[in-house]
Amino acid sequence: MGTVNRIVANELDKDILIRLIRARKPPFTTTMTDGKHRTNPQNKLQRKWMTEIADQLGDRTAEEVRGECKLMLGVPILRAENEAFCKAYDEHVKPLSYEQKLAFMMMPLDFPVTRLMTTAQSKQYLDAIHRHYSAQGIYLTNPEDRGRAEMARAS
Repeated sequence: MGTVNRIVANELDKDILIRLIRARKPPFTTTMTDGKHRTNPQNKLQRKWMTEIADQLGDRTAEEVRGECKLMLGVPILRAENEAFCKAYDEHVKPLSYEQKLAFMMMPLDFPVTRLMTTAQSKQYLDAIHRHYSAQGIYLTNPEDRGRAEMARAS
């Protein structure tokens, strides 16, 4: 059956997961992570920032920026907080050269990093991206500015 990932957000999700586990033939390994899965707004902001960074740097694509961010900023977060990820990364990716690791992070290989993150980890990741690129003079959209602008128009 391979790898099965489930987000359990409510009692129905939990019941479905329990049925899945009961139906699964041993042996198998399971991992559970506390916290909610990253949100769509977090995902959209991340994608927007990748484009903004690439446009302002001018020497790489948004996909290359995404790969760099996953490798430099996302991997350390997950290695510290996700034992299964750390084991898989250390076994399959860590021994590779930087260029090979970067290729692993980007399409078409797209080694899972951010899609494994909880909302808290994703916030940590987005904050790290903001700090890293702001320090280089890159301007990134602040979603709070949009909310303030909308409130100002409404008043």
